[in-house]
Amino acid sequence: MAKIETDRRKFIKYSTLGVFALLTAGGVAVTPYLVEPENRLRPPGALSEDEFLRLCIKCGQCLQVCPYHSIKLSDINKGIGVGTPYIDASNRGCYACSAVPCVLACPSGALDHNCSKPEDIKMGVAILENPNSCLAINKTPLPDNYLNKMVKFNNSVRNRTPEEDELLKKMSGYQGKECTLCADVCPIPNPLSAIAMVPHNRGGHKPEIYDGCIGCGACEDICPTSKPSIVIKPRAKYEEIYKS
Repeated sequence: MAKIETDRRKFIKYSTLGVFALLTAGGVAVTPYLVEPENRLRPPGALSEDEFLRLCIKCGQCLQVCPYHSIKLSDINKGIGVGTPYIDASNRGCYACSAVPCVLACPSGALDHNCSKPEDIKMGVAILENPNSCLAINKTPLPDNYLNKMVKFNNSVRNRTPEEDELLKKMSGYQGKECTLCADVCPIPNPLSAIAMVPHNRGGHKPEIYDGCIGCGACEDICPTSKPSIVIKPRAKYEEIYKS
């Protein structure tokens, strides 16, 4: 009996050490992902990243009320950010709803309730990251299929909304014309404070970004090039990107 008890203790001891070693070894591999800083586009009103992660209860209420299906929840690959809301502007940008319903729905304060109108939103800043592919600069008319990505997204959502249909209607009819989509789609009340098409030295036009840009990502969403020519830098400030 004593020998059996001794063997049992040894089994427990070395099994526990083995499991601990495996977890430790695994931790070496996964720890960088667990602590990897987030640099995703957060919904309107998001506090600083540290505060946002501390306060967000991952309830998904902001996602539920978004009429454009812009908000997603981070998956397990993002470690400490798992379950938190973000926006992938290359897939579907934010359209700066007048009442900012995602903020109103947030019960924890992770989205600041002082953000009550589009002009209060500060998500990031747009930048013409790939000018060589910009259709406007290259004087390339918009092809017939320029809205395919947006149509495909709308068709993929379960509960397509009137707002999404209205957006498609608003952005239709540009085929064969010079591309001005990024400027025309800007959803803030005074879009010329954020973006305008200006002459480019190649003879075409380019989007120029101003300090009224709220970083919503609508311009990145609508950009018809295979890799968006204009993108959003999350949490960046205008002064940081466009230094005088």
